[in-house]
Amino acid sequence: MKAFMIAIAVALAGCALLQPGAEQLGTVDAIIADAMTAARAPSAEQKATLSRAQDAFTRDPTAVNRLRLATLLAVVPAPLRDDARAAELFEPVADAAAPGFGRFAAFFSALVVERQRLTRELERTARERERVDKDRDKREEALRQQLEALRAIERGILEREERLRRKQR
Repeated sequence: MKAFMIAIAVALAGCALLQPGAEQLGTVDAIIADAMTAARAPSAEQKATLSRAQDAFTRDPTAVNRLRLATLLAVVPAPLRDDARAAELFEPVADAAAPGFGRFAAFFSALVVERQRLTRELERTARERERVDKDRDKREEALRQQLEALRAIERGILEREERLRRKQR
């Protein structure tokens, strides 16, 4: 019986060796769960969670703490969100070919970079829209002035015609 238990333990250890990164996958799952919880939490709790993650990373800058902090920085809403810092933290770990931490960091980094691109595009579009609105307002004002000038001319013509009619009577 003892030999059988040892054989099972060796077999399980062998299975773990056949699937490298299994521990990392569990850790990534925990990081995602923490991030989802933080994203749904009230602002004060988000701040505290972010602060704890920052402290943990400062004390021990491991890949796990780096990923946890970067993920939190990417998922909490503004003003706590910091995409630039999240991308910076994901960068050293990101490797799409490496299962576990590497692939997770590469995936999340791509999402953060895309969100940054969309934000820049939105800001550019807003500036363009503002410029177009100002141009339209200028054209409208010029047309209003022209219309008012035409109305003044029309009033002048009508007044002159009225005076001529009075003189003819």
